[in-house]
Amino acid sequence: MSERGAEYGWKSAAKELFTYKSGIFGITLLILLVSLSAYTITVIPYDRAVALWRGEDEVWIETPRNAKPYWFNSFGMNLPETIVRESSNVGQPGIIKVETPVAGMNTKLLHISFSFDYAFDDFPSEVNLFLSSKYNESAPLLKVYWSKPGTTEIELLTILPRSKDLRVSLSIDSLVTKRVQEYVVSILGGQPQILLSVEQALFAVEDETMNSTLTVKPLKGKYKLTLEGTLYGSDSDVDARMIVYGKVYGLAGTDHLRRDLMIALLWGTPIALAFGLTASLTISLLQLIIATISGYYGGKTDSVLQRITEGYMILPFLPFLIMIATFYRLNIWIMLLVIIGLSIFGAGVKSTRALVMQIKEYPYIEAAKAYGASSKRIVFFYIIPKILPPIVPGLISSVPGYVFLEAALSLLGLGDPYIPSWGKVIQDSYAAGALYKGHFYWVLEPASMLILTAFAFSFLGFALDKIVNPKLREV
Repeated sequence: MSERGAEYGWKSAAKELFTYKSGIFGITLLILLVSLSAYTITVIPYDRAVALWRGEDEVWIETPRNAKPYWFNSFGMNLPETIVRESSNVGQPGIIKVETPVAGMNTKLLHISFSFDYAFDDFPSEVNLFLSSKYNESAPLLKVYWSKPGTTEIELLTILPRSKDLRVSLSIDSLVTKRVQEYVVSILGGQPQILLSVEQALFAVEDETMNSTLTVKPLKGKYKLTLEGTLYGSDSDVDARMIVYGKVYGLAGTDHLRRDLMIALLWGTPIALAFGLTASLTISLLQLIIATISGYYGGKTDSVLQRITEGYMILPFLPFLIMIATFYRLNIWIMLLVIIGLSIFGAGVKSTRALVMQIKEYPYIEAAKAYGASSKRIVFFYIIPKILPPIVPGLISSVPGYVFLEAALSLLGLGDPYIPSWGKVIQDSYAAGALYKGHFYWVLEPASMLILTAFAFSFLGFALDKIVNPKLREV
């Protein structure tokens, strides 16, 4: 360590940091990550983020599964967006609800229709119908019809809602599937080569292209879903909500559980920064104190601390951590404490001890002893400030390693399952076969955030290292 590097003031170091491109780049990325963390914590409180990520109260029920980000349509695609129609919004375009009393009878005829324009180049991912019924005696009897542009109505199914709130998944309902396939057969005059999904059959151009899922095309135009029913009792009522799920959603897309990935990308930032910085700072400071005590006092103290350090260094860190995480299913903060505990006596103790043994022979240390300075004062006021500058770059550069460690444990299924972290998103994508199914955004988005974090701290640490170690300035 050069004399200049050891005596470099913090203000001078900060000023010189901006003379290096790597320093400017690292600081810019770090400011971006910190700003994003502050925004996330302010806008989405932690408890709310966890509740959203766990999908409590079916908060994502109107969100499509495995939807790509909206910006995919900027590349010339015309993927469908989610279409929602509710009978409670009577008066809005495309929504009609009429109840007609039957003379001489305590019944009403119900008519609800939802019409919408479909102008996309791909089929929707799902079609669901949600019914909210109110009745005292008999449940209402409802029939559901589907109309395509320029074609006759298709009767999809008959519903007798026994519960007050009923979800009808038209895409997977067996009766709907049977009737839609019968309709396709009637159009083609025979069985298609491959059975179409319900969404494809309901939105397909009705020609020979319906014979195969490779050639079938969506029909653009005005569609309509109609409910015709009978309500028993003057107080009985039914409200309906139709959702035609698209294939794009939000800035980050969705996963297989309909969750908005933006929640995890945003909250993954403060979690990663808190985890990496806390681990790096705590471990570096503890190793600094242990190394200073060991190198300064020497003797039996040095011998005991060095034997403990050597014992820690031969322990297989990652397998040991995996074993602990497997048996005890730790949350992320307990895992952080375990990582700190397993890393206190590391290789950093050896290298810092060598610096301490060199510095304690300096004349000013001998002078401090001569005028009666205590060992504690010498350690904390004369030795540690001297060895701190060359340690800081390593401290900064080690942050990405702990961020990637948390992500790696999550990828192995050993991370905290309840928090929206980048590692958990990658683990979910791997378990759901995202790459195999073509959902590349699901993997690339959290991976890009991990890379940006690594760049921020690595470039900053490299610039600081060049400041405190002038020999690196030629690099």
